Amino acid sequence: MSVSDISEACPLRHEPVLGAVAQFGLLHLLGTAVGLGPVGRLAGLVFTAATWAVLTWALYRTWPGHRPFGPANAVTLARLTLVGGVTALVAELFVSRPPVVVLVALTSLALVLDAVDGQVARRTGTASAFGARFDMEVDAFLILVLSIAVALSMGAWVLAIGAMRYVFVAAARVLPWLNGPLPPSTARKTVAAVQGVVLLVAAAGVLPQSAAYAAVVTALALLLWSFARDIRRLWRVRVPRGGAAVAREVARESV
Repeated sequence: MSVSDISEACPLRHEPVLGAVAQFGLLHLLGTAVGLGPVGRLAGLVFTAATWAVLTWALYRTWPGHRPFGPANAVTLARLTLVGGVTALVAELFVSRPPVVVLVALTSLALVLDAVDGQVARRTGTASAFGARFDMEVDAFLILVLSIAVALSMGAWVLAIGAMRYVFVAAARVLPWLNGPLPPSTARKTVAAVQGVVLLVAAAGVLPQSAAYAAVVTALALLLWSFARDIRRLWRVRVPRGGAAVAREVARESV
C-alpha cells in the first residue's frame, strides 16, 4: 500500500488540531491572566496531548473520513477545551491557590454548553453514536477533575463520584454483560447533571462546610442509586434471548 493509499484510507482530520490550538491558547491566557504555574501548565499540556491523540484515533476508527464533524461535535470540542483549562487549574491547586472565580467561570460555561450540544445535534439532524460517546467522555472527565478539587478539602471519599464511571467501564471488561443496551433515562441524565453542579458549588466554597458536605453526600448517594439501577437492568437482560426480547425488556424498563 502506498503513502497516498494510506492517506486516502485515513485522511487527516483538522478538528483535533484545531482543538489542540484552542487548548494552547486557553493555557496561555490562564498563564498570563491568573499566573498559572508550571504544575498547571504541565497538566494542561499533558491533557492537550492525550486528548489530541485519543480524539484523532477515535475519528479514524469510527468516523468516515469525509463526513462533516458537525456543529454539535464542535460545541463538545469547545467544552473539551474548557475542561482542559479546569484540569490545569485543579492541578495548580496542589501547589498554590489560583483564583476560584476563574475555575467557577470555566466550569460553569462547560456545564451550560453540555445542554447545548445535544440540542444542536437534534435540531440539525447530526446526532450520532460518536457524538454521544464524545459528549459522555467529556462529561465524565469533568466530573473526575471536579471531584479531585473537592477532595482536597473534603477528603478522598469524594473521588468515588469521579471514579465511578471508570470503575464501571473497567468492570465491563471482566463482565461483558455490563456492556448491554440501556434505555434513555431522564433520571440518569438528571443525576449526572446534579454531580457537576454540586461539585462546582462545593469547589466554589459558597456554602457553609456542613451544607457542602450534605450536598456532596447526597450527590454521591444519587449516583450510587443510578448505577445500581442500571446494573440491575443489565443483569436482567444479560442472557441472550434475541434482539426483540431484549428490546422489549429495555423499553419496559425505560423511565
